[in-house]
Amino acid sequence: MSHDMLAMIWFGLWGVIWTVYFVLDAYGLGTGMLFPFLAKDEREQRQLQESIGPFWGGNEVWLITAGGATFAAFPLTYALMFSYLYTPLMLILFSLFFRAAGLEFMHKMDHPRWKSFWKWSFFTGSFAIALLFGVAFANLFYGLRIDETGYHGTLLSLLHPYGIAGGLVFVTLFLLSGSSWIAFKTVGEIRTRALNVAKKVWFFAMALLAIFMVATNNLTPLFDKFVQYPALWLLPLLSMTFLLFVMIALNQDRPGIAFGGVCASIALLMAGGFAGMFPNMLPSALDPASSVTLFEAAASKLNLTIMLGVALVMVPIVLTYQLWLYRIFREKISPENAKGYE
Repeated sequence: MSHDMLAMIWFGLWGVIWTVYFVLDAYGLGTGMLFPFLAKDEREQRQLQESIGPFWGGNEVWLITAGGATFAAFPLTYALMFSYLYTPLMLILFSLFFRAAGLEFMHKMDHPRWKSFWKWSFFTGSFAIALLFGVAFANLFYGLRIDETGYHGTLLSLLHPYGIAGGLVFVTLFLLSGSSWIAFKTVGEIRTRALNVAKKVWFFAMALLAIFMVATNNLTPLFDKFVQYPALWLLPLLSMTFLLFVMIALNQDRPGIAFGGVCASIALLMAGGFAGMFPNMLPSALDPASSVTLFEAAASKLNLTIMLGVALVMVPIVLTYQLWLYRIFREKISPENAKGYE
């Protein structure tokens, strides 16, 4: 197999790993954003904690894998990305820390200030991760301020209207995923509240995703390739279609199906983004010739070959383990059996 073919395979795997991470962690981040507003007492807080407790750590494995795959398969992309986007990536790193600590430390002490601090840390970290990743990927679709002399952007230059729209799309989709998941996994009053929140958030998610698609078509070159390969239009169209089905499922009181629809919508949105970026990994908004392509960024043929062998063995094992985990913890969580984090 040629080096270019291996590089393209790894670009596909890179996109799949990021997509799996966003699909799986969306409900965890959405639960974190809803946590201070949905749970009315400690028993309901424990319900929410336990609804994601057995899974969120496994979901983070995909984020670590995405970072590791970028480093090993595309070292030039990794080096430039962490140099160009140092500040937003550090903000994401600290958000990940406060989100995890908030979830696990909240009930370690009974003092009200302790609980309040970590409750809002859990919320703030979850919101910041969703928003910043949305801004980051919207800027990858839009193009970074790169020319032959290097990167000329700052944190503020990433927060243009299209970048902020991308952040809000991620936030609303993750809120919809989280509220559907909570309604699916819990019983009691919190389930009813989560279902009502999902129905309200759906309108914002649908409107923002539609605006983002139109803006993507008008402001970025992402859909240029779709004109050349019309079948690719199915990706954004199906993303919107699955989101439409979510409201139908919510109105029929079937949050499990609604949750599946949100997951499919997020997966297709990300697939469309990666398909549009191909073969660029760090597109330039200033000079297309300065974009970093997967062929320039790829590691050696030997490195990619070894990594492909490892991925073919380990990815099915990880997927099987996670499916088994979901089966083991398939029980609905009531206020009486919720343990949370002791």
